[in-house]
Amino acid sequence: MAKARLYPTESFNESLRAVFRFFEGLVDPYIPYPQSDAPPRRLWPFLKEYIQPFHGVFAVTAVISIIVASVDVLLIWYVGRLVDFLAMGKPAQVWQDHGAEIAAVGIGILLLRPVLAGLNTALLHNAILPNFGTLIRWRAHAHVLRQPVGWFESDFAGRIANRIMQTPPAAGDVVFQTFDAVAFAFVTLVGAFFVLADADLRLAIPLLIWLGCYAVLVRWTLRRAGPAAKASSDARSAVTGRVVDAYTNIHSVKMFAHHDSELRYAKEAIEAARSTFATEMRVITTMDVVLTVLNGALIVAVTGFALFLWYHGQASVGVVAATTALVLRLNNMTYWVMWAATGLVQALGVVAEGMETIAQPIGLVDKVEAKPLQLTEGRIAIEGLSHHYGREKGGLNAITLTIDPGQKIGLVGRSGAGKSTLVKLMLRFYDAEQGRILIDGQDIAGVSQASLRAQIGMVQQDSSLLHRSVRDNILYGRPDAGEDAMILAARRAEAHDFILDLVDPEGRHGYDAHVGERGVKLSGGQRQRIGLARVILKDAPILLLDEATSALDSEVEAAIQQTLYGVMQGKTVIAIAHRLSTIAAMDRIVVLEDGRIAEIGSHAELLKSDGLYAGFWARQSGGFLGIDEETL
Repeated sequence: MAKARLYPTESFNESLRAVFRFFEGLVDPYIPYPQSDAPPRRLWPFLKEYIQPFHGVFAVTAVISIIVASVDVLLIWYVGRLVDFLAMGKPAQVWQDHGAEIAAVGIGILLLRPVLAGLNTALLHNAILPNFGTLIRWRAHAHVLRQPVGWFESDFAGRIANRIMQTPPAAGDVVFQTFDAVAFAFVTLVGAFFVLADADLRLAIPLLIWLGCYAVLVRWTLRRAGPAAKASSDARSAVTGRVVDAYTNIHSVKMFAHHDSELRYAKEAIEAARSTFATEMRVITTMDVVLTVLNGALIVAVTGFALFLWYHGQASVGVVAATTALVLRLNNMTYWVMWAATGLVQALGVVAEGMETIAQPIGLVDKVEAKPLQLTEGRIAIEGLSHHYGREKGGLNAITLTIDPGQKIGLVGRSGAGKSTLVKLMLRFYDAEQGRILIDGQDIAGVSQASLRAQIGMVQQDSSLLHRSVRDNILYGRPDAGEDAMILAARRAEAHDFILDLVDPEGRHGYDAHVGERGVKLSGGQRQRIGLARVILKDAPILLLDEATSALDSEVEAAIQQTLYGVMQGKTVIAIAHRLSTIAAMDRIVVLEDGRIAEIGSHAELLKSDGLYAGFWARQSGGFLGIDEETL
């Protein structure tokens, strides 16, 4: 088959795209790397790990940056040489003697300089900046995802996300300013010294004096701008955290009519951000005024001294022209360099603030010798289990319980009795402070977390859904399941019919409809049924139910209860319920009180014993456990 003909413009565009793809592909931001449970907590060791894949590109970029900066200084030097040529005689004679040299320089400016500048820009803008930021964001997200559930529960999701998003561009700014400003400034200053010294060594004296004063000003600025930038970045993250918290809980804000109080709460953080930013800007303003004075002194000193030397016949017109052009360039460059240096420190401050999240060690890790859980029967043995979340009370206290394979256990107790703690420890969201949990004789602390959770299906009281399609949410239980298996799971969860009627704001229908953040576009019952479908599809041998039908109306609950009984067949089940009717048919019911097992037995046995469970049953109203007023 004949290839499509490319017109000259199309051919040029394709060639240009190929060049861009070449530079963009110099570094793979997703290159495999050894993950660390405890990343470096100091700034430069932290950045060093991310820089490693860029060593070669950085080295080439540094060399090209130095060459480009040197060419610019040489051009200023050549302006002085050209002025001297023009002052030597008639135009025809000048062209005859130096025309070839001038033409060669012109050709170099037209051809070689754009190539070098383009190469330098492509390395910075196409090879480094997109890939460096992507690499940091990818690795930072991978690290944060490995943090345990408790780590996320102690911080704002918005602040975590903000740090993940703002750190990569800040780190990119650090690299950019290092090559584009710091390296360029260094070469320009060194080049300026040699140009002035070549004309007359005395011309370099004002430059050296100015350079000493400039270094003091830079040091003063950076010592103050760094902490100010970090404080400003911290304050901005606090604003983000409070704002996102309000948006995430907008139903509560509206329901309790707390619009004004939320504004006041946000205003505190916004005002703190304004105050810290104002402090940062005071440093910048002071720096700018002092720098203007220093640069004025440099221009007057160097140009004036060059004129003095010319007046006494000790310097040519070309020297005066070159030195004047050079100090004017330094005048402009120093503002740029100071802003770049300040921006560099500000970016480092943002990176340092981001490190407070990104570089935190993983609080719950697999042991080095951890192996996958080998589930054979589904027997669960809980031995002397205690967990108080680092406090003196609350949680669980010395729980010992054996659950035989395929046995269904109901878990009952007042709020705060330890029911949810037991479930979290079963899933190893936390490591137990004392005791252990065994599954088929294997301590769950010694197996990989992923293999443990792969064997457990969990339906929570509040089924939180991903802001994706219904299909994606159900298939989260078993991504490799087919369409038929997914729909069957939805039917068993009494969800298929309402799913077909869903339409999202983008016009997507049925299983393609998106559910909104945390599933807010659905009712509580709809979310719970999709959550049930997800667990049904997973078909794990161990099933944990935490108020699995609490958000359902009685009619749907009755239908799903039958489905759940079917799903439970052949599985080891632990079910938490305040609605005691949902667990009355369990093999055994465990009653927790103050973190301990107070009673255990079948529904009939516990009623006969006339203890806590019998009291709960007697005080039920509409099938609910009427003890919320006694919450601990």
